[in-house]
Amino acid sequence: MYFSGLIIGVAVFLIIGIMHPVVIKGYYYLGIKVWWAFLAIGIICVVASLFIPHQITSIIIAVVGMSFLWGIHELFEQRERVRKGWHKANPKFADTAHQQYDEEK
Repeated sequence: MYFSGLIIGVAVFLIIGIMHPVVIKGYYYLGIKVWWAFLAIGIICVVASLFIPHQITSIIIAVVGMSFLWGIHELFEQRERVRKGWHKANPKFADTAHQQYDEEK
């Protein structure tokens, strides 16, 4: 039997499941500025996956990297969701973040 497909499938499922709250909590506590960290982690993981000889590990690291890169898009979407009231805003900086966002438009 070959378990590599099952291992990768479970890993991708878990990575996506973990990244959802990472984006929400990251935006809540750090705001939109956390996108730079997502970009750096994403690029590092994707590049690292090119040099990992073990196929399953390489695929999982690449999926982590791409999930962080996709997380950048989701951070900006999260800003919209908070602005619309669909998600809770952090009261410590919610007003300034919305003012800055409204000025950009």
